[in-house]
Amino acid sequence: MVASEGTEQVGAGLPRRLLGLASSAAWILGALTVGWLLWPSSLGGCTTLTIVSGESMEPTYYTGDLVVSRCGPVEVGDVIVYNPPNLGGARVIHRIVGGDAEDGWVMQGDNNDFLDPWNPTEENVLGSAAVHLPQVGKVASILLSPLTWISLLIVALAVVVWPGCKPDETAEPDETQPQDLETQPQDLEPAEPELPGAWTPAQLT
Repeated sequence: MVASEGTEQVGAGLPRRLLGLASSAAWILGALTVGWLLWPSSLGGCTTLTIVSGESMEPTYYTGDLVVSRCGPVEVGDVIVYNPPNLGGARVIHRIVGGDAEDGWVMQGDNNDFLDPWNPTEENVLGSAAVHLPQVGKVASILLSPLTWISLLIVALAVVVWPGCKPDETAEPDETQPQDLETQPQDLEPAEPELPGAWTPAQLT
């Protein structure tokens, strides 16, 4: 009878283990999806976060806006983020008004009445604008740091690999340990106290 109950308890813990494995798999899939979508181009990814500064793109974008751009083919009319040649990694976010990827795109800010002095080619283009978050850039500059993304991935992996462990309530009791036995108090008659100066018949002479 005891062996049968232990088998039932082990079987009852199986769905919980399967649920734990499914939860871990979901965490891993979520981390990979977020990493694929938001991994910055500075680390070899396809996403570029740009905080707008200046008035050249008004009224499309204003200073402090955050623009998320994604890599891929671009065409005339797209707003792109590009690295001007020979400017040490500087970024410009302007609109394509002409040209092509091979000979170089003709760029201009929406609020400018002149063309950009640079004609970025395909290798200079970081991506085209995909998401616009007004004024979010004022508090989101930390997102542009590669250290932030590495830290987030480390935390996500730590949650998956080292989850908080709780005691398994369905585990079999250890038969090698003494079991708590319920004891009943014995019915004991209280001893009569001895009175000082008491005598018994045996003391009579």
